[in-house]
Order: sequence, then structure tokens, then C-alpha cells
Amino acid sequence: MENYLSVKGQTVSEKVIEKSRFITCIRHVESELEAKAFIAEISSQHQFATHNCYACICDNLGNCLRFSDDGEPQGTAGMPMLEVLKNNKLYQVAVVVTRYFGGIKLGAGGLVRAYSGCVAQAVSEAEKVLYQNCVESLYSLDYASADAAARYFSESGANVLQTQYLNEVTFRVAVKSAAVQDFEKELKNRLNGKVKIEKLKEYFFPFKI
Repeated sequence: MENYLSVKGQTVSEKVIEKSRFITCIRHVESELEAKAFIAEISSQHQFATHNCYACICDNLGNCLRFSDDGEPQGTAGMPMLEVLKNNKLYQVAVVVTRYFGGIKLGAGGLVRAYSGCVAQAVSEAEKVLYQNCVESLYSLDYASADAAARYFSESGANVLQTQYLNEVTFRVAVKSAAVQDFEKELKNRLNGKVKIEKLKEYFFPFKI
């Protein structure tokens, strides 16, 4: 499976267009079920809004696409919103644009520009992450080596998920699969071989970009 881009957590942005208030909420989702729950949550928060339009790409392959105009003229909201997500090559992402009508009609073209522009703004403000295949392992070593190991983890861009201090220090670390062999070779060199390594699992991890 290839690497893929997504957003981290949730981002909310807001703008006023011709007296209509648009609130955009974009969030990382892991599945269609999670996307539906997110859409329901935002719609409930804004149950008195004129529209809660949405678009989502629920999987990491781009096969599970969903969108809704929620009462806006057909093709003026959900699909333009979805196109922004696709053009930015985002996956496992859902976005809801809430509109409180301000009394001025925008017309079909104006609606397309408004909804796509709101999503584009939210995407630009959201923190993006690159999901890459990683190896999660336990690295156990003595207390005297802990500082050196921690410095190396930081320098190398590895993600320390947990640190446990018992009879020895154990770091639970996620490392990009493509780099793990060189990473562990250098770690052993720095610690004169005084490290025990236990591989736990492989999965996709959201690395900062």
C-alpha cells in the first residue's frame, strides 16, 4: 500500500460571504462509520443552521466517497467540496460546511465558489500528515544510555510513543519501515550494542511533514 496524505485531528474555520455565515469543520476519519458519526455530530451542533453540507473520502484508497448538498441546489455544495479534497490528494478525511443564510442568494456559481473556497481555506489551515508504513518496536537499555538514546531518537525523526522506567529504560518507538534497518544499526553503534530490540507490529503512522 502506498503512502497517503491526510489531516491531523480537527480544524475549524469561518467566513462570511454576502451576509451568510459559513463554518467549516475538517477532521481525520478512519472509516465511513467514523465519518458518519462526525457529520452527525456537527449537524447536531448546528441543528438550526440552513444547511450542513458535507464531503468525505473515508478510506486510504479513494474508493469510499460520500457527499451531500443538504438542500442546496444539486451540484453546488457537496461535489465541489469533494473536488477540493481530491485535488489536495487527501484521504481518510471528512469536511462539513455549515451555512447560516444571511438573506442574499448567491446563485449556482456563487454557491460553488463559496463552498469550495471554504473547504480550500480549511485545508490550508489544517495540519497535514503523511501516513507511511512504519515498524513499532521496543528498545530496552540501561539508565546510563537513556539520554544518548533519547537524543538519537529526536535527531533521527523517530516517534517515541512511550517511555517506561523500570529495571531498565524501555522506549516504544515508531520508525519508517524503509529506514528501520539503518536506524537500528546506528542506534547500536551509538550505544555500543547495549540495546535489546523487540519488534511489535507494522502499520501506517501519521508522520509530520
